[in-house]
Amino acid sequence: MKVTIVGAGNVGASCAEYIALKQIASKVVLLDIKEGFAEGKALDLSQTATTLGFNTSIIGVTNDYSATSDSNLVVITSGIPRKPGMTREELIGINAGIVKSVSENVLKHSPKAIIIVVSNPMDTMTYLAIKSLGLPKNRIIGMGGALDSSRFKTYLSLALNKPANDIQGMVIGGHGDTTMIPLTRIASYNGAPVSQYLNAEILEKVSADTMVGGATLTKLLGTSAWYAPGASVAYLVDSILNDHKRMIPSSVYLEGEYGLNDICIGVPCIIGANGIDSIVDVKLTSEEQNRLNESAEKVQAMNAALNDIL
Repeated sequence: MKVTIVGAGNVGASCAEYIALKQIASKVVLLDIKEGFAEGKALDLSQTATTLGFNTSIIGVTNDYSATSDSNLVVITSGIPRKPGMTREELIGINAGIVKSVSENVLKHSPKAIIIVVSNPMDTMTYLAIKSLGLPKNRIIGMGGALDSSRFKTYLSLALNKPANDIQGMVIGGHGDTTMIPLTRIASYNGAPVSQYLNAEILEKVSADTMVGGATLTKLLGTSAWYAPGASVAYLVDSILNDHKRMIPSSVYLEGEYGLNDICIGVPCIIGANGIDSIVDVKLTSEEQNRLNESAEKVQAMNAALNDIL
């Protein structure tokens, strides 16, 4: 199996590292526009193979899309990262042109590839890919929900003082500080609702911390996070290439599901060899549905900025 990662920055390189460590794919191609950058990252990663014990081949190329030919899956991380004080919305004008160009180029060489969009603002960039490429909606997936859910489970773990891997939880809605919806009602610790252990005030804090999880890290690091985003992408890639059929919240194109139309937004999906095998209908309370509707309105407002591009 072959995976192409467009953008060899922190997120792209971390994703390549995790794919190699878990030997999810036999070949990873890193592509970047900066001369020698992807080649350097690929060579550095390749030199860890004997000490870390993986056999995945990693190559880097500068803007050579022919090297990506016959990729089973393409991850698009390219675009400028978010800086302190910058919203995801501010990235639209710059990153939309990048994502559209990259998507068109990779499909020339890998017309059957499944595409994972990571570039921010992620829901809007996923929508752009859907509208501009003409692919079936199961083949274009926005990564945000996997990352937001991992942050949610981390904050629940800290509040519970219990291992994160014993906790189940998901975040739906837009991948933004004011649009994501951590579903505290159905979060659980080894099958028991977390509400048995955490009061409403603590759960509200966990939810709030999750929603600004990306901004918190951007403030601390001076740029966007990369370890957790890279791992979240690799988690999606693994479920697709190995047909695990995991339920992973993902930004996907909706046509009536959850009462929403003509939008890409985070909802729980079964992710397998076809990309999106199905969209899972989790029964929401009226309050949760209202929050999802409000989230969708904000995402659609961002999508309006694409009118000059589509």
